[in-house]
Order: sequence, then C-alpha cells, then structure tokens
Amino acid sequence: MIFLKLFIVFSKIGLFNFGGGYAMLSLIHNEVVEKNEWLTSSEFTDIVAISQSTPGPIGINCATYTGYTAVMNDGYPEWMGVIGAIVASLSVLWLPFLLMLTISKLLLKYSKTQAVTGIFSLLRPAIVGLIAAAAILLMSADNFGNPTDSPFQFIASLIIFIFAFLGTRLFRIHPIIMIILAGIAGLLIY
Repeated sequence: MIFLKLFIVFSKIGLFNFGGGYAMLSLIHNEVVEKNEWLTSSEFTDIVAISQSTPGPIGINCATYTGYTAVMNDGYPEWMGVIGAIVASLSVLWLPFLLMLTISKLLLKYSKTQAVTGIFSLLRPAIVGLIAAAAILLMSADNFGNPTDSPFQFIASLIIFIFAFLGTRLFRIHPIIMIILAGIAGLLIY
C-alpha cells in the first residue's frame, strides 16, 4: 500500500536529514523518482519549484506535494491524495522531532565538549555535499533544456538563471521579486 511506503520512505528521509530542506532534496529525489518511480524527474522539478515559492520549509513542502502527487499518480481519488500529503509531511517530521527532544538537553549540557564540536565539524562537509548534490540535481535538462535538442530553451534558461543569481547576490534584489521577474521572463520567452 502506497501510504505505508510513503510513511517508511519519508521517515527514513527525516531521520537522515542534516542541513535542512535543500540537503533533503537529493534524498527525496533518489527515493521518489529513482527507487520507487512515484514521480517523473519533470514532476519532481515542478514540485521543488512550487515548494520553494510557497511559505514554509522547503523539505516539508516538498514532502507534502510529493505525497499528494504520488498517491494521485497511483490512481487513487483526490481525497486520498490529501491523506498521502499528510502522511508524507508527518513522516518527515516525527523522527527528527523525537530525536531533538531526546538530545536537546544533552546538547545544551555538553555543547562545548571536544566530542560534540568534533561531530559537528564532521557534519559540515556532509551538509555542504548534500546541498551541492541538490543544486546539481536541479541543473538538469528538465530545468534548463538540452543544448542539442532545444538550444533556445537552454540559452534562455541559462540567461534567466544568470540574471537571477546576479540579481540576488550582486544587486541584493529580494528573492521574491526575482521569482516574479523570472516568472515574467519565462512567460514572455515561452
């Protein structure tokens, strides 16, 4: 049954999630696109875009949309898609919540010890790697087009990406304004 699979998969993702929602994206992609084939790569890309532009943590938003879409793609009625969204959302949260409750007192008490600081210094490169994997995952033909099959789409997407990157980093334009501008550019170009 898909609901039990959603529970197991997103509980596992929640358990191994270090570094926030962006670090979680490559784990979600691996589980829902490659292993279980609940979504296509294109659907996952759309879900990530929606998750980034809606309020709330991207990892939970992605789990919510993935749970809903996976259930709908499996042929269930729409109301069961809502149950899939709830199952995936709660599954990604419950283990980290319990772990944080359990170890929060220990972390506060022993945060300055060499063992704890050593563990956190070892986790930093892993977190950077997970976030980099998510960035590379999103730089796919689904997002940018293929330079040989659709050179116009590839070049236009690359230009929008460069302007958005420079706008937020160099000119400090608010990300919401950049999302709106990139959306308008996409509508005008495509």
